Amino acid sequence: MKLARCSFNGGKPFWAVVDLEHDEVNPILGDFQEWAPRVAGGAGISALSLAAKPVTMADIVLLPPVDPTNRVVVAGANYLAHLQDDFGLDAPVQPVAFLKAYGALIGANDPIRYPPLTKELDHEVELVAVIGSSQIDLQNPLACVLGYTVGNDVSARDLQRSGPKGIGMDLFSAKSQDRTTGVGPWIVTKDEFPQGSPKLRLTLAVNGEVRQDGTTADMTWDVGELIAFVHARSSFACGDILFTGSPAGVGMGTGRFLSPGDVVEASVEGIGTLRNVVSEKNV
Repeated sequence: MKLARCSFNGGKPFWAVVDLEHDEVNPILGDFQEWAPRVAGGAGISALSLAAKPVTMADIVLLPPVDPTNRVVVAGANYLAHLQDDFGLDAPVQPVAFLKAYGALIGANDPIRYPPLTKELDHEVELVAVIGSSQIDLQNPLACVLGYTVGNDVSARDLQRSGPKGIGMDLFSAKSQDRTTGVGPWIVTKDEFPQGSPKLRLTLAVNGEVRQDGTTADMTWDVGELIAFVHARSSFACGDILFTGSPAGVGMGTGRFLSPGDVVEASVEGIGTLRNVVSEKNV
């Protein structure tokens, strides 16, 4: 099942079930926090009350599938080849996680804002887990997962390196620039995948040229391990999302950063594609 967060004619955002066969969405009645735990628990579409009339997809805008009241958590340094090839680093002894500002998020077809403070705008395709329950079982952390979506953790690499000596990277400036990070196009519920942490191909193309091509099977820490690590330090809530890391091939390693007008397509097997165009540089 595909679950999207949408708006109709610029109105109030709503959640809906996506029906690609008929090119429409069926709005879901009730709050996300009411029905998401039931879907995460395995009840499927029977957990949902749907509106009487569907809406054609041509009339809606796909929004990032996370409400503004929820957190955006990013787990980095989770693919060894990415660390070695792009950064010249060895794997850390434990996961690395931080928060991204909600204002950084854009939908599946929105423009990527080119921030004025950077000259090194970079791409990172990622699998994103969506938390469907505030009840987290550390012995079975995947039980809380509603499903998965696609993320492009766009980063300002020169700002990332600008942290004061001895203090570390400036991840806030690098990762939370307004309207830069694509998420979507929808959530695919976990029952659409084999049990366990998903093993899916991730690709990212710029103007049709593939620059990242990897698989989530290569993650150092799988989705369940990342959830347990983060939750032990700062509790997850229903509706939070978790970026799970990016494979090798980013501009930091190749020296090929994003430019205004670039068409960036980030895809995860079995989920979908973000297609975002880089805007002219803001001043």
